[in-house]
Amino acid sequence: MPHIYDPQNIFARILRGEIPNKTVLETKHSLAFHDINPAAPVHVLVICKGPYVTYDHFAAEASAAEIVDFHRAFAQVCAQVGVAAGQGYRAITNAGAHGMQEVPHFHMHILGGQVMGPLIQR
Repeated sequence: MPHIYDPQNIFARILRGEIPNKTVLETKHSLAFHDINPAAPVHVLVICKGPYVTYDHFAAEASAAEIVDFHRAFAQVCAQVGVAAGQGYRAITNAGAHGMQEVPHFHMHILGGQVMGPLIQR
């Protein structure tokens, strides 16, 4: 199934400045900001600025510069919010209906500041 990007999704609107955010870090190809409905004491979203729907879409079609920038931004955010060393964090990206993706724009959640519990209930 092809990746169809919706330019009206909330993250695209944030990138265009139509919706405010609490920015943690902005780079040439990435934006990180605090989640408006945090699921943990630390909950930051790192989004790519390009029109990619899921991680596999991003990995397959983004330029090398976009990919490197995103991953370096992710590391910088982890250090900046204090989860990179010590107790750790959980990184989550959801894809498609089965992955419970709510916003059709590639993004990763950084969650930390507490024990996150099991990843999946069995």
